[in-house]
Amino acid sequence: MATTTPTISWTKRLGSVRLYLGALIVLLWGLGPFYWMAVTALRDPEYTFDNTPWPTHVTFENFRNAFDTSRGNDFGKALINSLVIGAATTVFALVLGVMAAYALARLTFKGKYLVSGLILSASMFPVVVLVTPLFQLFTNLGWIGEYQAMIIPNISFVLPMTVYILASFFSELPWELEEAARIDGATKFQAFRLVMLPLAAPAVFTTAILAFIASVNEYLLARLLSSDKTEPVTVAIARFSGNNPLVQPYAAIMAAGTMVTIPLVIMVLLFQRRIISGLTAGGVKS
Repeated sequence: MATTTPTISWTKRLGSVRLYLGALIVLLWGLGPFYWMAVTALRDPEYTFDNTPWPTHVTFENFRNAFDTSRGNDFGKALINSLVIGAATTVFALVLGVMAAYALARLTFKGKYLVSGLILSASMFPVVVLVTPLFQLFTNLGWIGEYQAMIIPNISFVLPMTVYILASFFSELPWELEEAARIDGATKFQAFRLVMLPLAAPAVFTTAILAFIASVNEYLLARLLSSDKTEPVTVAIARFSGNNPLVQPYAAIMAAGTMVTIPLVIMVLLFQRRIISGLTAGGVKS
């Protein structure tokens, strides 16, 4: 017994080392670009291409330049546009997704698995394939440059993810609670709204965060379907111009990207436990 204990202890230590090493690699891979973006944002524009791995020649001029409208940039308006588009997309996707996911998880009807397959397959369409028909459709409707031209496609993109996450969660909820509510006199909708929906709050919250981030990060369709008054931050940052039209204002672009990314990172860090619980709770039966 004494001869096997050191072996077991060494195996556990080696497993821990591999775990922490893997986590460190993932952390560096994910946060490395963000760190370099923040370093460049804090650096004097004349030293944009300095390779020093920590902030040097620190200045906040780049953040002021990002909000400067004298060069045709309107980053503040773009932030508001992204919030409007992201919030509207998230609300509509959640309303439709919650009802669709509940129906797929609770009801039995013909073609149920076909409907589930169609919803899932909708998320597999590459966005570039839809650019031309959507542009033609919204041109005919006179929607080019309007909010709905970006909100409606975003809903179709995040809705499959919403249904997929919530359906798997609803399917694992104890349906006895709904049946008990029905016995007490509640209607189907009341049992869903007052009993089942509160139980699904972690998954709904998780889906809302993921849907909002996905809609804010969308660029291709927003680039073609938006106008100066409705363009989101992804398009506004790509269109940044500086004093010299032949030189990209990389430092100001990095500052704008940092300001957009930091709130999302903080939101994920603050609610990481709720996000993880929402993603994993549906996979464990009680």
